[in-house]
Amino acid sequence: MSRNEFVCDCNVIHQEVVDDTIKNMPEEDTFNKLAEFFKILGDTTRVKILFALDHNEMCVCDIANVLEMSKSSISHQLGTLRRSGIVKCRKVGKEVFYALDDEHVKQVFEIGVEHIEHRK
Repeated sequence: MSRNEFVCDCNVIHQEVVDDTIKNMPEEDTFNKLAEFFKILGDTTRVKILFALDHNEMCVCDIANVLEMSKSSISHQLGTLRRSGIVKCRKVGKEVFYALDDEHVKQVFEIGVEHIEHRK
């Protein structure tokens, strides 16, 4: 395939499509937050944590055991995920349990996994 095979060679502006797209564009802040959301997911350790939390609510010790990492490393990553609104926590006595923040996070993560799996 040549590089030019994918270049649009027309000079026609499809104004209805352009206008519709412009009308539906979110504010710049939304794009910035969306880029940050995906940037947070761009770390293998954080993705592994999300995978674990997609299956079970877990404490730091449990996640550290599953990933064979130190509790401090997991805590650091969980802090990043929590500040980003991707995970939430609840305290029970001295224990803190983590879970995916909401159904949207769960869906985005699961769709991402599904996309990767079907491309194998």
